[in-house]
This record gives sequence, C-alpha cells and structure tokens, in this order.
Amino acid sequence: MAVANYSRRVKLVERDHPFDVLRMAMVTAAAGEGAGVAVAGEPGIGKSALIAAACREGSGIRVLRASCDPLSTPRPLGPFRDLAGEAGFSADLAREPMLSEICELVFRALRAEPTILVIEDLHWIDAASVDVLRFLARRVPSMPVALLVSYRDHEIGPGHSARVLLDDFARLEQLTTVRLAALTVAGVGELLRSTALDPVRVHTLTGGNPFFVTEVVKEPDLPLPTSVRDAVLARTVPVSPTDVEVLQLVACAPDRLDDRALPALGVDLPTLRRLDRTGLLIRSRDGLVFRHELARQAVESTIPPGGAPQLHARLLAALEQIDPPDPAVLTHHAVGARDSARATRYARAAAQQATSAGSHTEAVAFYRTALTHLVGASAGERADLLLHLGFEEYMTNRLNAAIRTVSATFPLWQEAADPRGLATAHEEVAVFEYYNARRRQAEEHAERACAIAGEAGPELTFGQARATRGYLAYMRNDFDLALACHDDAGRIAETGQDQPLAIRTRLVRAAAALSGGDESARASLAQLIEAARNHNLDELASTGYSNLANLDVEQRRLRDAQHVLEQSLPFTDERDIPICRQWQTGVRSRLHFARGRFSAALEDADFVLHGDGMPLATVWPLLVTALAPLRQGTVRPTPDPLDAAWDLVGRIDEPLRRSAVFSALAERMWMTGVPDDRVIQDAPGELARLLDVPGTSWAAGDLAVWLARLGLLADPTVTVAEPFALTLVGQWDRAARWWHRAGESFAEAMAWADSPITADRVRAVELLDALGAVGSADRLRSGLRRDGVVAVPPRPRAATRANPAGLTNRQLDVAKLVARGFTNAEIADRLFISTKTADHHVSAVLAKLGVGNRRAVVVQADELGLG
Repeated sequence: MAVANYSRRVKLVERDHPFDVLRMAMVTAAAGEGAGVAVAGEPGIGKSALIAAACREGSGIRVLRASCDPLSTPRPLGPFRDLAGEAGFSADLAREPMLSEICELVFRALRAEPTILVIEDLHWIDAASVDVLRFLARRVPSMPVALLVSYRDHEIGPGHSARVLLDDFARLEQLTTVRLAALTVAGVGELLRSTALDPVRVHTLTGGNPFFVTEVVKEPDLPLPTSVRDAVLARTVPVSPTDVEVLQLVACAPDRLDDRALPALGVDLPTLRRLDRTGLLIRSRDGLVFRHELARQAVESTIPPGGAPQLHARLLAALEQIDPPDPAVLTHHAVGARDSARATRYARAAAQQATSAGSHTEAVAFYRTALTHLVGASAGERADLLLHLGFEEYMTNRLNAAIRTVSATFPLWQEAADPRGLATAHEEVAVFEYYNARRRQAEEHAERACAIAGEAGPELTFGQARATRGYLAYMRNDFDLALACHDDAGRIAETGQDQPLAIRTRLVRAAAALSGGDESARASLAQLIEAARNHNLDELASTGYSNLANLDVEQRRLRDAQHVLEQSLPFTDERDIPICRQWQTGVRSRLHFARGRFSAALEDADFVLHGDGMPLATVWPLLVTALAPLRQGTVRPTPDPLDAAWDLVGRIDEPLRRSAVFSALAERMWMTGVPDDRVIQDAPGELARLLDVPGTSWAAGDLAVWLARLGLLADPTVTVAEPFALTLVGQWDRAARWWHRAGESFAEAMAWADSPITADRVRAVELLDALGAVGSADRLRSGLRRDGVVAVPPRPRAATRANPAGLTNRQLDVAKLVARGFTNAEIADRLFISTKTADHHVSAVLAKLGVGNRRAVVVQADELGLG
C-alpha cells in the first residue's frame, strides 16, 4: 500500500477501487450477509496496509486478524490457533479436536456477531488452515463475515495447498479477488510531495513498489538506495552492535519472537525502546515481528557466516522454557541450530500434532525433517519413522512415494530382527499397491505379510495381514478366499479383544454377502459403518461407505446410493480423507451417469481424473468421460478414455471392472458401427467367464444386453440380473418398467429400443431426447428411417429442449430440496448460500427441467430422479 506519510494513520494512494471492494465486503457483513475478498500482489505492494486501512473503516465490527508464518514447515492451524483466544475457542483447541470440529468451532464463533476475519500471507499457509478457510468460504453468504485474505500470487503455483482455496475465490459467488498493481509515476510523485526527490528517477529505481518508495521517503536526504535491502539497512546504521544482535534474533524468528522469551534472551525495556526508534519492529499478537517481511529478510542477511546456528540455539533454549511448547516452532529453531537430536524429537512431535489437526501435508514435511536429522538411531527406530511417513504420504494421495518409503523399511526391519514390523510394512505396501492399480504386486506383498506374521505367531499382526489379503480377494469376487481370511482375522480379533480388527472383518464379510446377492446384509454393513464411526475408525468407516455406495450403484439401488453418498462425501471432507473422497466422487460420477445427469457426471469424472489420488478410482470416470459425450452427440474427448480404461483394468484384473470396459466398448461399437476386435473376439468369452463368478450378475447382464444388440450373444437365456434377463427373453415392456422404477432413465429408454415394435422404438427416441441423450436417439432415428418408418420424431432444437442432463452438482442439490418442498430461504440456509443466490439456482433448475413452477418439481420428483 502506498502511503502519503508514514504515520500510523496512512493515506492510500492509487488504491481507491480495491479499497472500495473491501469496504463493500464489510458493509454487507455488517448487514448480516458475508462476502470474501482475496488481495494479491508482490511483496511490498501494500496488501497488509490496504487491509489495515479497510479494517479501520469497519467501525463497530469485530476484527480478528492473523497471519501465516514463514517457517520452513508451517504450524498446523497456525492462524486459527493465534485467533482462538479472541474468538473464544482456545479451550476447545487445547484438547486437540478433529479438523471437522475446528471448522464448526470457527463457524459458530463467526456467526455470533459481525466480524472482519483477516488471514494474511496465504503463500505460507498450512493445509489444515486451507481446509478451514474453504469450509468458511463456502458458507460466507450465511455468516455476517467479511473474509479477507492476502497472498503473493507468484508464490502460489498449481501444486500449492492454497490453490484450491483461490480457485474457490475465482468461482464462488460472494467471493472476489483484487490484484494490486505497482504505483505509477504520478503515484510515486504523490508520496514524494514533501521531498525534493525526482518521481521519475525514484519510480525507475523502485519499480513503483510502495514499500520501497516509503523506505526512500523516510530518508530523503541520503543517497538513493539501490535495493529494498539497502533502504532497510540504512535504518540500522545508528544502532549499537548489541541491539543489532537483538534485531537478528527477531529476524531468526519469522513467526514472531514470543514476549515470554524476552527475559531469557536478556532483552530489557531500554533495549526495546531503542529498537522501536528504528521503525523496523512492531508488536503482533504475543510477540515482536518486523514491520514487513522484506525488512526481516534484509536484517537476516546481515547475520555473519556461522552466526545463525548460535542465534537459533539461543532462541531454542529460551522457547523451551515456555509452556505449552509449540513443536513446529521448536523444530524450526532446532534445525537452524543444527541440533539434530532436538530437530528429530520436535519434528516427530510436530508431525503427530499435524496428523491430529488433519494437516497431513505438514505431517509429511515434519516426518521428513525428523528423518533428515536422525543420527545414531537403531534400524528399528528409523524404520518406524519411515512407516509413519509412508502412511502420511498415502493419506495425501502420494501413493508412489508411500510405496517407496515403506519399502525402504524392509531391510531395516530385517536388520532389527523385527518380523512384526516387516509384516506390517508389507501389509501397508499391499494396500498402497492395490490403490495404485497394481494388483499382482499388492497380492504378493499381502501374501508375504501373512507368511512373515504367521511365523511370528497368530497374533494381531497376522490378523491384520490376513484381513488385507481377504479384502483384495473380496474386491476380485473371490469370496471363498475372502471369507477364509476374515475368519482367521476375526478369531484373532476376538481372542485379543481388538475392536478395530473385529469391526473390519465383520464389515468385509457383510460387503461380500451383499455383493453376492444377500440384500439383508446391507443393513449389517450400514450398522458396521456406524460402529466404525463411533470408535473413531475414520478410514475404515469411509472404506465401508465407499463399498456400500459402489454396491448400491452396481445393483441399481440408485436412490439408496444417493443417500449414502450424501452422508459419506461430507464425512471424507470432515475427517480429511482425500483418497476416499476421490473414490466416492468416482462412484457418484457413475451414479449421475446412470440417472442421465450427464453434466454432473462429467463434473465428478473431471474431478477424479485431474486430481491427485489413486488410479483405482479412475475406471468409471474414464468410462463416463467416453460415453457421456457419445450419448449426448457431442464432440468426443481425445485421447480415447476407453483405451486408458482398457490398460488400467488389465493391471487391476477384477471381473466387475473389466466387464464394465467391455460393455462400454460394445456400446461405442453399437453407436458408431465401427468394429472393435476386443468386442467381437474377446467379449463373448469374457461373458462366459463372468457367468461363473459369484456376485457378477449385474455386470454380466449389462454386457450380455450390449452383445445382443450387436448380434454377438449366442444364448439369450443366460442367468443375469432381472431387468437384463427380461430384455434378453423379449419382455421389453417389463424391463422398461423395472428400469423406470429404479430411476435409470437411459436403460429404460434402451429397453424400449430393443423392442421390434415401432411404437416402442419411437417412445425410446422421445425418452432419450428428453434425457439429453440425443446422440443415442439419433442412432435409433437412423434405424427407424432405414426400416421405412415415416413418423420419426424430429431432433429437438437445443433452444427449446428441457435439459435435466445439464444440471450441475450444485443445481442437483437445489433441485432435491425443491422436490422436498423447501422454500428458497430454507434452501439458502441448508446450502449456506444467500437467498438471492438460491433464487437464481431455482430459476435455472426450473428452466433446465422444462417445468413451469416448483410445484411441478415436487409432483414429478421420482420421474425426474430427485426422490
């Protein structure tokens, strides 16, 4: 921020528009409807000064202001820990609540009264704080809050943890971004008005950077400095060497120099008075900081070679006397002091704190720091640390890194003569390799884990290894092996009274029974998911949700699947389990696709395919990406997603996934008329094998029907799931009614299309047109014309066609609430949006559904797939 003088009350220069944007956000917050503004720009451009000036204008509104720290690894939830006292939830944070609880605590605190919440320097933010801010940003319209954040835009690249938050600021209503530009020559002249300096020369020198210009203005009689560093260091010329050392101590503490450490460091009141006269330091919450990060860096650069470790050692000794300790800050100073033992100890504690806070990205960084400084440790200690690091890498969707890290423990466990540790490592790698779509390697590691643990004795490690081997078997529909493994694991869990393993074994047994067709097992599976949640077994509960939703879609309990996903996806966010969120979003993509919601299906597929995570989750998103445009008659993507899916299922080697790709290839061949040797030569044999595998009647039915449409099905009496069997034996009307009741509109239309009766085929065209599957309808239109039918329904015009397939996920959320009779105000409250935004969404939903009023949505809820 450019200033016309450097008193505490500053005058803004060339910042009228961004100031007005911030002021309007505060006005709306005071009126009860929140808004958010992200302020971006280079260092020294005036982000903090602009926000400070705007906050002073918000008279009568509570201001909560914190910054992210430039530590080598940020403190988990650092800015929210700093705000906790003022916001009134410090006591709650002391008990280390889960991330979802922290989000709710902050949300409740901000809803209590009009507030300006400022979080500065997002380029240094930790991942958990990003999650809290995203939680708040999506609920801003329902809070009396002006959410103001700042960041250096050139320091936040595509992989930065804050990128998703900034994407929200770019997309969501009530959120906006302003970028501060350098000052013009005229702006520099405004700052230089009380001096004899040449604005053009100063502008050329400073590039119009306001911080640099104001440093020049403070000493206008000195020769012009050539850099910001020179301008800042000019302020230290009259300072004694002893006081310079105190400045250097503060520079080594980029978060702040805690007030409580000052006595231990020998910093007395006269020293503080002398330093205050430099204008370089200010007091932040509970400590001293430099007025600007550029000033801190300038002073830090004056520390002589070899001096930094001594300064960090002094800081470390002083901060260790403060209670409670902050392991992240202690890690920073232990590393700076080159104290390996302390660095490892504090980094490990900081990693554990980060895990509890849901900051898995920071946990990875702290475990790596601990390993880097680990000296004189036993092989077992190093292996244990690597095992923890590998799990955190897995939780942050870095599967290949997790595999490498945990695999590196194999020789260490052997050196330590610890077979249980070695078995645990192999079992973890088995899970990681499976999610990485490498079944053969996964099974080899699971078998190795069982063998090693079995030799060590039938105890918990063996039970866990057998449970993992059984899960891999279950996913391949090898139910006999799956149940045998979980019988072994269950006996061990019962003997050792190990509740987590007991729930895990029963959960997979219930899933296997449901997959095999025992619908009564669904209630048991749901109960076991709740048991896992009640025991805080978050990953196991989320895995249960993933399997239940997937089976519901596979077996066409589409409404049940929708209800499961409405619970499970928020759970993955609340418990910070991104790897499960990716999987479940893939399942939702398939669900939307089955119900003819092509836009929402493609939206979810894109999320899965373009995010980090497990390749295993991408099979159905790839199929959706290929088939949705085909059905809609739009441009198909390149490269071909079906080729990618074909390669992927070859590595996964599971009958349900492989048959799904065969069915997709067959549908494309039916649509385009282009022969595919994989369908012609291999699909009939695949169907024959599938019929001998338990739990595959739905997948076999789908493949059989598509082969029948291509004239490639030799025996139409194959045993498959009911709606497919009805089609194959010529009971098209019964099949169509079955699909209508299930809510799978495309399958309903295709059942009518399989009929030889012209009226049924015309009806299929009309249903497909209404669904937005114009490409599939065009394929049927061509067939009708080829058969000499004159009254073929014309292709609907895009301008007049209702388009339920075009509903986005957000519009679907709105449509479901409209169908349940909620008012716009109630919808706004449920979805944390403003009533005005809800009005816009409802209007868009009615237009896309082609209905005149919301009452029609309520009446036609089941028909529209909103029940």
